[in-house]
Amino acid sequence: MDTLTSLRVFITVAECKSFSAAAERLSMSPAMASKHIQHLEQRLGSRLLNRTSRNVSLTETGVDYRHQVRVLLEGLDEVEARVSQANINPRGVLKISLPIWMATSPFTRLIARYTEQFPDVVLDLDFSGRMVNLVEEGFDLGLRSTLKPDEGLIARKLPDNMFVLVASPSFLEKVGRPATVDDLEGQAFLAYSHYGADGQIQLKSQGDIIRLRFRPVLRSVNELLLLDAAREGLGYVFLPLWLARHDIESGILEQVLADITSVTVPFLAVYPNRGNLPAKTRSFLDFIAREFAKALCPKAS
Repeated sequence: MDTLTSLRVFITVAECKSFSAAAERLSMSPAMASKHIQHLEQRLGSRLLNRTSRNVSLTETGVDYRHQVRVLLEGLDEVEARVSQANINPRGVLKISLPIWMATSPFTRLIARYTEQFPDVVLDLDFSGRMVNLVEEGFDLGLRSTLKPDEGLIARKLPDNMFVLVASPSFLEKVGRPATVDDLEGQAFLAYSHYGADGQIQLKSQGDIIRLRFRPVLRSVNELLLLDAAREGLGYVFLPLWLARHDIESGILEQVLADITSVTVPFLAVYPNRGNLPAKTRSFLDFIAREFAKALCPKAS
């Protein structure tokens, strides 16, 4: 039995989580697809898939094997395309982990333009808000606002992401608009669970360290929920500028102490260390690096 074909069957079954769906995609019978998996498992002496009457899932060995096989097959496809002097068209499923605050209309418009340029790439987008393990969970790429990317990952710098302190006009009229950071002491705060959940925020402004001490009234990992809570007048919140920009311009929210509280955080695309980056990953990296500044990070007016 052709091992290379068996590898392609394995990757397809892992993606579809179904023998019948994978077999249909590959134009073969489910029985033949099962034989290819059995061939690999016998060759390796290890089970790759857990099979039940309802679904198929990867074993721990299967997770690691899938990652290695995907790299191998994608590299092989690109080498064959170069040898045959054919164009390398990005194709396949591109699995990306993204922060929840990107699940908005501006990003939808961005990926619409990407899909128009690269119709053979299927985007599998994860907005769960958790810190995924790219390698173990089979992600090709992650987009993250962070000062410290995970060790062992390659990081490509994107335009910096600015966070601003905002609140609704009704809230500010009720508590009074602050003139200094001291006026924020003990004020109601909508906290991001992974940073400043206790209401303690430390900023650097013009070389000075500024410590803000709020009173959390709501905590969540979902920045879109925090945005809505701010609109309803529940308290102050730090949000990415591009996410809050429309509300600021329309008067739904007000930026507070802009010269002091605005903070710039590096925005990175991170991916596993691979010698030959697949065309689908490289195409999205180049696209997002080129388009992010004008599509997602407009300057404040």
